[in-house]
Amino acid sequence: QVQLVESGGGLVQAGGSLRLSCTASGRTFNTYTMGWFRQAPGKEREFVAGISWSGGSTDYGDSVKGRFTISRDNAKNTVYLRMNSLKPEDTAVYYCAAREGRGIIRNRGSYNYWGQGTQVTVSS
Repeated sequence: QVQLVESGGGLVQAGGSLRLSCTASGRTFNTYTMGWFRQAPGKEREFVAGISWSGGSTDYGDSVKGRFTISRDNAKNTVYLRMNSLKPEDTAVYYCAAREGRGIIRNRGSYNYWGQGTQVTVSS
């Protein structure tokens, strides 16, 4: 069982930056593929970024590629999402997720554990 806790959300102006953190409980964090998803009001939860268990492979959704960076520190059981050049359309609740097994998957149904989410609001 893994428990995930996100932090770092908030209100930021367009063009600004935020860094989200997700800290996991348990001793097997480095065996999980990690992902960030987001859900805006009235929309489906969408894939934002994913990172392999070693950190050697990453993947990004098309709408954030080049602006967001995912990373992880296995010694701290933490995955990060650095968000630059934020836009109003990035406004959403951001969720951290963990997947048992290797390979970065964009399908949210492939993730076994989820955090409670953190709100990111970008004002124009």
